[in-house]
Amino acid sequence: MRKLIKYVSYLLIVLIVVIAALLTYVKTALPDVGEPEDLKIEYTAERIERGRYLANSVSACMDCHSKRDFSLFSGPPAPGTLGMGGDRFDQTVGMPGVFYARNITSGGISRYTDGELFRVITTGVTREGRALFPFMPYLYYGRMDREDLYSIIAYIRTIAPIKNEVPESVTDFPMNFIVNTIPRKANPQTKPDTTDMLAYGAYMTNASGCIECHTPVDKGQIIQDMAFGGGRDFQFPDGSIVYSSNISPDTQTGIGSWTKEIFIKRFKAYADSTYVPEKVAPGAFNTIMPWTMYGAMTEQDLGAIYTYLKSVEPVSNSVTRFKPAN
Repeated sequence: MRKLIKYVSYLLIVLIVVIAALLTYVKTALPDVGEPEDLKIEYTAERIERGRYLANSVSACMDCHSKRDFSLFSGPPAPGTLGMGGDRFDQTVGMPGVFYARNITSGGISRYTDGELFRVITTGVTREGRALFPFMPYLYYGRMDREDLYSIIAYIRTIAPIKNEVPESVTDFPMNFIVNTIPRKANPQTKPDTTDMLAYGAYMTNASGCIECHTPVDKGQIIQDMAFGGGRDFQFPDGSIVYSSNISPDTQTGIGSWTKEIFIKRFKAYADSTYVPEKVAPGAFNTIMPWTMYGAMTEQDLGAIYTYLKSVEPVSNSVTRFKPAN
């Protein structure tokens, strides 16, 4: 019996040492995505305008990095807050920690080189080597065309500085270890020609991060068999929950019966010069879908996304779009 206890004790000690070594490695050696590139981007007018379009209407960087006014439908960015960051995402909205959107105005990112900005956007690793929680969709941005990424960087360099000291994010255990294993090296793709609507649509769908919100997750990971099938829950601070729509081509529960014209019109309704976001009473239905941002996408790009979505596997998933707080 004494020998058995002795062996079990040794085994526990070895196990503790192995776990401690593994955690030390994860915390000190990761993330490992390489050093920032030595980049010096030319901030041309063409790049700045392309970046403005991508950051506001496609990749929707300003969705998180501005103050959204959820007293209005779809939470459009409040005037005068473009890029200032500071929005808090914590446990009350299902986050494994307390995360803050960073200040990405020209003042907030002035300490970053172009190479460091490229790395943080495409890999989620900050100037100091810290891994960002993938609420920032860097895994998708890392597959964008270099020229588009350069354009986004050129544009955010031009955003008027807003003084806004943002607290550091704090990740809960065990995510504070797991988060270091998520970043990976960027794998920029070449943007397909717009004449290849299917390939171009796949590129634009990735750049817009559609799959991230419109797919259920299990333990933080997208359920691939349910891709674009909707039903991912997003909790508002008051406890009410909105569920993403099924945008797979299922004819009964998705967009399978939609024409391209209907799809584009659904977005463009929020870009009409006469559109005024309606007031939303506390606890009433609202959505995190940034309609006013995506509504500014070109009809060509929206049509390409539609073409790609019609090509994916249909998912039969009837979604109840909203659950009021108890």
